[in-house]
Amino acid sequence: MRPLLLLLLLSLAYPVMAQIFKYTDAAGNTAYSNQPPNGVDAQTVDLPPVNSIQRQLPSDTEQPAAGTRSRPTHNDYNVLELSGLPTAGVVRANNGTFTVDVLIEPRLQGTHLLRLLLDGQPYGQPSNVPSLQLINIDRGEHGLAVQVIDGERVVQQSPTATVTVQRAHKR
Repeated sequence: MRPLLLLLLLSLAYPVMAQIFKYTDAAGNTAYSNQPPNGVDAQTVDLPPVNSIQRQLPSDTEQPAAGTRSRPTHNDYNVLELSGLPTAGVVRANNGTFTVDVLIEPRLQGTHLLRLLLDGQPYGQPSNVPSLQLINIDRGEHGLAVQVIDGERVVQQSPTATVTVQRAHKR
């Protein structure tokens, strides 16, 4: 089975190994072809290998020197925090609806999404928009945070901000 698989892979790679020929046509122009023309002196062209880069992932065992910050990976965000919250931490929302903004740098990458946490639990649908709305939130104290997620994996989480929701109460 393995020899058959190897033969199949080699046959797929065969067109990649095609030879290039250089020659001068009847008008005196230099021409290139994958087949040498009949009756013309053609030279083979040796192409350099294709450039490639090996991606190096940091080792889990590598530890940064004492007092230094580890180098951020491609998933790290320099800034991830909730913004647009009142400085006193009190949100007056008579119907319990308000919006929080997310400050993120650099901007959201690839398949990453933002997910709001309300009292430590996911709230609403993940989104790529850095403005998140909360609807009909009960009055009282709540913890808010935002996560950057990739599928179900949490890439990074903001610090939790404590807010107090004030709602009008009818008697």
